[in-house]
Amino acid sequence: MRLFTALLLLATAACASAQTATKPIEIKVVVIAMFEQGADTSDVPGEYQYWVEREHLSIILPFPQGYHDLRLNSDGILGVVTGVGTARAAATIMALGSDPRFDLTHAYFLVAGIAGIDPQIGSLGSAVWSDYIVDGDLAHEIDAREIPKDWTTGYVPLGKSKPFEQPRAARFGDDGNVYHLNTALVDWAFNLTKNTELPDTPAIKARRMEYDTGNPSSPAHRPPFVLRGDNLSAATFWHGKLMSQWARDWVKYMTDGKGIYAVCGMEDTGTLQSLTWLARAHKLDINRVLVLRTASNFDQQRTGLTAAESLAETKVTKYSAYMPALDSAYRVGHIVVDNLVANWPQTRDHIPTN
Repeated sequence: MRLFTALLLLATAACASAQTATKPIEIKVVVIAMFEQGADTSDVPGEYQYWVEREHLSIILPFPQGYHDLRLNSDGILGVVTGVGTARAAATIMALGSDPRFDLTHAYFLVAGIAGIDPQIGSLGSAVWSDYIVDGDLAHEIDAREIPKDWTTGYVPLGKSKPFEQPRAARFGDDGNVYHLNTALVDWAFNLTKNTELPDTPAIKARRMEYDTGNPSSPAHRPPFVLRGDNLSAATFWHGKLMSQWARDWVKYMTDGKGIYAVCGMEDTGTLQSLTWLARAHKLDINRVLVLRTASNFDQQRTGLTAAESLAETKVTKYSAYMPALDSAYRVGHIVVDNLVANWPQTRDHIPTN
């Protein structure tokens, strides 16, 4: 009997030790970048590098089920690179949320990347907090050369017969079409960062003045600033004045007039789709998600160029405000991240509000 008791105690101790050894790491903030140019440090940066270097994300965690190895620091900040496009983003974030190494139940999620911006809304290098993330891929489409004369676009909502047909109610619901983030959290993040000084250069000042929007006090002409505006996410990298007008109309339509298009990215509905389903599985809290995009370029041609000519010069690392936009994403984003971590005794269980 004594031998049995001793063995039972040893087995219990071993089990407890194994549980302690495999206890998931509690993550405070997940910073989500979409691409990196080369190495994670010490070369021409992508969206990830400033976070790795400045937040000291020095612990490398293999992540073969995702796009790129993960990085962690001692404060509980986890960095992830999704890869470009909605498909890679969705797959990477689902893999992260299903990874038993991490406890994400109290984590905040910050998407921090660059984007094209509407010159009617903001300027190069500006930082945009979004309330609505709208999908720009789920649709019917016919070639623009074959659209009826009274149509403004060949893009038609799923289940509809013509552009912007009412009633808007989607045939398959809004799951995947529109994501509305926690407005109270977005309010808090915006108010915390709205006076952040953003980098400006003579080169991007000269470029932004080449955009004639018909408004002498156009936001396009302002030095970089922090603003609110909504996000159109599409795997197709579109460009041009007519496409920009489509984006304004599409976001307005899909949000029932509540959203105002500001920036275009390529991954965020994929990221939000996975985060939404992971929240449904009680892996995380969907109310703790923020999306920040900074303007590396305008979404259309400047005065004197065609859309095709403008697109030809709009390439990664060659964007008009590529480096300032990367810097802006960190400058604005880290204020939120560092605040959440510094106040973890409160923010762990209570989402901050104004």
